[in-house]
Amino acid sequence: MGIAHRASSLSQHDEQLDVISRRDSNHAVSSTSTLDGSPNSEVVEPLSRISTGVPYSTFSRPVKTWIISMVTISSVISPMTASIYFPALNAVADSLGVSVPLINLTLTTYMVTQGLSPTIFGDLGDMAGRRPAFVLAFLIYLFANIGLALQRNYASLMVLRCLQSAGSSGTYALGFAVVADIASSEERGVYMGIVGAGVNLGPTLGPVLGGVLSQYLGWPSIFWFCAIFVVAWLIPWILSVPETCRAVVGDGSIPPPTWNMTFVDFVRCRGVNQRPEFAPKVKLRVPNPLRTLYVLFRKEEGAILFISSIIYLNFILVSVTLSTLFKNIYSYDELKVGLCYLPYGVGCCLASLIQGYIVDWNYRRLSKKLGLPVQRLGRKNLSTEFPVETARIQPVYPSLIIGAVALIGWGWALEFETNVAVPLVFLFIIGMLVPTSFSVLNTLVVDLNPDAPATATAANNLVRCSFGAVATAVIEYMLKTMGRGWCFTFLALIMLACMAGLRVVENCGPRWRAERAAKSSKVSSEEASILKDSPTEAQILAMHSDGISPSTCGLTGQCRD
Repeated sequence: MGIAHRASSLSQHDEQLDVISRRDSNHAVSSTSTLDGSPNSEVVEPLSRISTGVPYSTFSRPVKTWIISMVTISSVISPMTASIYFPALNAVADSLGVSVPLINLTLTTYMVTQGLSPTIFGDLGDMAGRRPAFVLAFLIYLFANIGLALQRNYASLMVLRCLQSAGSSGTYALGFAVVADIASSEERGVYMGIVGAGVNLGPTLGPVLGGVLSQYLGWPSIFWFCAIFVVAWLIPWILSVPETCRAVVGDGSIPPPTWNMTFVDFVRCRGVNQRPEFAPKVKLRVPNPLRTLYVLFRKEEGAILFISSIIYLNFILVSVTLSTLFKNIYSYDELKVGLCYLPYGVGCCLASLIQGYIVDWNYRRLSKKLGLPVQRLGRKNLSTEFPVETARIQPVYPSLIIGAVALIGWGWALEFETNVAVPLVFLFIIGMLVPTSFSVLNTLVVDLNPDAPATATAANNLVRCSFGAVATAVIEYMLKTMGRGWCFTFLALIMLACMAGLRVVENCGPRWRAERAAKSSKVSSEEASILKDSPTEAQILAMHSDGISPSTCGLTGQCRD
């Protein structure tokens, strides 16, 4: 009976896929009715599950706004935590009785963990859902901050700083994955820009807050502030932000498992599990960080991630070297140096908000030009008929060119030690344009991986942080040997060279996508053929009754009396 059981299992699997497909085509079974269509008065509709008639997501616009607002706030935490520590480095070294280079080592380990952590939490979020992944990550972050505020030795600082990074940076991939859950491709740019504004705001707020807290309340107050901040975020998240992962709730019309409900929904539903029988089962397993390698080794995504990381280097190196350069050139203290980050951060935030509208406008413009209707059907927009690569990459070219010119100006302004207003103006322009480029490419990576957006974003973060760790280790040597002007000129030229790589992706991307889709379709056809050719249980019983042995019908070892 082994083959019959296998055929039956495959049949059930296909039935589930068919139901899910019909649900994505806006024919989902209402959560307020039974499976046979009759009304069910005992079923209470979960809070915020409002059917809007939009195929891609059933979450209403106010609910989307609330979700994106919470995700944007969470996206501030990881970059803020990384930079809030900068002004207190000397104070921490004096307090613990160690050298500044040893304290700087905690920055390196933080960045290494920052690259690895999203690979675990990204896979967890794609598997179990965004809510539990967020909660677990920020609980780790909370306890790490409490430990950091109380510890007074170097070993504890090193270990707890790694845990702090693991918790906070684990949410980076989850935030952009939530956007992919609730926003289709043609409107995704705006939402990605809003979340990106939070990511870019963190490095701006961090040094200012760290300088003020360290100077007036002592360096432990930095970690108490981080702990209080995350508690204030966790409470409304647990109470009222719904699950969005499409592998768990589909387009939002399927209730999540009871353990993944918001507290408000749990009370309204009286703890009753309303998840229908046809809903995909949430199978928990140990998160696999190696899944990010699948994204890295695809031709298109690999090329995009490499280019995005090169552009990111220029962003992070300006941020890392600003404090040292301004302190040496203008003799600024920690608080003044922290305030100099404000033009950079303001530029980053404005760019993130504006670029989202520009990217979505270009998406609609290209759709109209090609005569393709703009539909909110998610993956259908990513057919080979629509060049999503061109729609995303076209706005990057002017940003790269102007950003590179500003980077060259920044380097030579520091080389000649001009009035501080000159580098600050260039700093604002760099903040406006350089982060825009790699943020748009991050949107493209999410577009190309609709089934696992958190894993795709984690792969992006892994490559960027790896490149960033190496670059920050050698930038001081480059500045000393090349000089400030030629160092940043060299970096700007490398960034401009990325335009050639983007052109290759723009031209070859649709063909690479078509090849991958054809390969996937071939595998699916072979599986369907195997299922079609497999005898049913009734046929196997008939063969036995006719005296046909299992070996005669090619079922040796699989069918016995």
